[in-house]
Amino acid sequence: MDYGVGNLLSVRRALEQCGATVAVTADHEALLAAPRVILPGVGAFANAMAELRRQGLDTVAREIAARGVPLLGICLGMQMLLDESEEFGATEGLGLIPGRVVPVPALSAQGHPQKVPHIGWNGLVFPEGKKSKATTLLGPLKPGAAVYFVHSFMAEPADPAHRIADCLYGGIPISAVIGRGSVFGCQFHPEKSGAVGLTMLRAFLECSEIPVLA
Repeated sequence: MDYGVGNLLSVRRALEQCGATVAVTADHEALLAAPRVILPGVGAFANAMAELRRQGLDTVAREIAARGVPLLGICLGMQMLLDESEEFGATEGLGLIPGRVVPVPALSAQGHPQKVPHIGWNGLVFPEGKKSKATTLLGPLKPGAAVYFVHSFMAEPADPAHRIADCLYGGIPISAVIGRGSVFGCQFHPEKSGAVGLTMLRAFLECSEIPVLA
């Protein structure tokens, strides 16, 4: 989904490396006809949502989800799947996964200052009881698999069941992968995460029989 915000070229190259045929487009009919859709994103939440709405792509994204077509949000694209972001004031999101986007804590779990944004490699942690669900998107990946993050805000799903994998930053769990029905999001950049990122993208390309949002 090309709405003018996102690292489209590197995402496209990573998908093509996984064997996908990729169309970068803002055309509504083409997006609604696609078997898989990726919502990329970098920058400010409010600006990205404004562009989606201006182009009518917010409605398209909701229709894609309603049809049960696999939809993957990457980085800011993941955050936009939620109800609302607190970045620079409250801004409404797509509302596909209940929850809010809040700042990455400036203090660790021990109360020590930590750098924001959260930048660099971090290992995935699967919440209790989530290993089976994680295979839907994360394929054979194991806890501790390292992926690359760059973000100052983080997703907080309202329902813990929608958290597929976390990472720990300063001892604080941060949503790394979320999912609800056919809608998924990853806070990290799979296109910058080497073999681990490509493994996740392949799993997204191969996933089938995903239930409609529930």
